[in-house]
Amino acid sequence: MSRSERTDANSQAVLSALGNKYSAEILCAAGTPKSAQTLSEDIEIPIATCYRRIEELVDAGLLTCEGRRLSEEGRRTNIYRRTLDEIEVDFSGERPRFSKTRRTEAKNQLHDQLQD
Repeated sequence: MSRSERTDANSQAVLSALGNKYSAEILCAAGTPKSAQTLSEDIEIPIATCYRRIEELVDAGLLTCEGRRLSEEGRRTNIYRRTLDEIEVDFSGERPRFSKTRRTEAKNQLHDQLQD
């Protein structure tokens, strides 16, 4: 697959993920590490819908699984956090172009410490 084809595929995945209902809300809520259950409760959406949106956002590189934690019920659950703080889409050319402001690990650690 050429670089252009990969860029087109990634652009399609990002646009598709962002175009789905609740995706933006999940990204906003995932500024701190959260489980799918917590995200579902925070945004008040069905858990099955939340899992579908999470999978799309992870596939598009907009959300990442940061690891696993024990839930209150004692089950291991994945914890997710967004990978960026901002995204800008430019449609003026032949293909959409994205400008992203990625979250750094340092920013994540600082944010986590301020939340405790």
